[in-house]
Amino acid sequence: MSHRSRQLKVSSLARVEGEGALRIVVTDGVVERAELNIYEPPRFFEAFLRGRAYTEPPDITARICGICPVAYQTSACNALEQICGIELDRPLADLRRLLYCGEWISSHALHIHLLHIPDFLGYPDAITLAADHRDLVEQGLAMKKAGNAVLELIGGRSIHPINVRIGGFYSVPDRAAFAPIAEQLRRAQEYAVHTARWAAGFDFPELDLDHVLLAAIEPDRYAIDRGDVHTSSGLHFSAADFLAHVIEQQVPHSTALHAQLDGGMYLTGPLARYSLNSAQLSPLARQVATEIGLGAECRNPFRSILVRAVEIVYAIDEALRIIAEYERPSRPAVPTEPRAGIGHGVSEAPRGLLYHRYESDADGIIRSATIIPPTSQNQAAIENDLRRVVSANLDLDDTALTTLCERTIRNYDPCISCAAHFLDMDVVRR
Repeated sequence: MSHRSRQLKVSSLARVEGEGALRIVVTDGVVERAELNIYEPPRFFEAFLRGRAYTEPPDITARICGICPVAYQTSACNALEQICGIELDRPLADLRRLLYCGEWISSHALHIHLLHIPDFLGYPDAITLAADHRDLVEQGLAMKKAGNAVLELIGGRSIHPINVRIGGFYSVPDRAAFAPIAEQLRRAQEYAVHTARWAAGFDFPELDLDHVLLAAIEPDRYAIDRGDVHTSSGLHFSAADFLAHVIEQQVPHSTALHAQLDGGMYLTGPLARYSLNSAQLSPLARQVATEIGLGAECRNPFRSILVRAVEIVYAIDEALRIIAEYERPSRPAVPTEPRAGIGHGVSEAPRGLLYHRYESDADGIIRSATIIPPTSQNQAAIENDLRRVVSANLDLDDTALTTLCERTIRNYDPCISCAAHFLDMDVVRR
């Protein structure tokens, strides 16, 4: 196998968001290259934002992704509110965090039950999985529905919410509106705990990452909607200093930029969040993490499914806490006025840290915009992990190796649309 060229192609990688290509070159038993050829045309959102009013980015950037629009809205609001010099009233800040919890619940439930579990149980897709495990798929859909209910009530709809604005919201719900949602969330929490315990029994391939991990951190809670940036190497900085450490560069095989942290590769997302923030989990989430064998950190990407399950438990806990304490805010939004300045904002999208930077003039017109999504930050790390996985499994035939590569990529739940899409696969053995 190592002395001749071979090609293996997959028309598209199933169970990820987007499309593109992977090329692996093996020569004399050595993996020379593993390239994610993301070929979807650039989407130019940063250019679209130039010349727009400072009030528009939350609605425009929400259209970047139908799976994590709240992340784009929140990072945009954080940056633009910094320029405006305002701070949200505590009830409005809690409501924004609750909205983000809904997105985490919905996104993680979708990934775990419909995209990732089929890999561990040997099914090609969720439809086939449902034929044998109907209750499992139904529980996942019930969790997603509970998250969507939060998004619909606060955001106006579950996809591309329309109720978010600079300074807060256009309208805020009455306390009574949360009663049926709280009941949905309590049922979903039972399912989430069951999913975590059940998934702990999966057979996880061995792969420990040595990448630097990067995530937002808040001092008194698990970071979701804001925070300073910390790394596993001990570095920490504010969102305002993000571009002093993270540099994007173009690579020939991808329309998505590759990001480097101080010149090196790094990883953001659930593994990074958990490893840097596990002490901030709620008591129930910490208990579940301990039960399923997660320590203070997790560096095996194949076990990321367990981390996501624990994060669902936490997000539901946090949502129920906010709902229990909720009193309708006295105003739906803090008034804002246009100002000249530069603002930076981060938040933790389900797939990892999402950075926004805006520069506006005195009339509030956006003069420049920079958006760095998690999948483009992770692309180099994914390629590196693919090289390691292929190198350790060259004895597999092409079909088995392809399956393993697809599983490796799905560990990261990549949102390729955000990065600017997956996957034809071409393996060349020489």
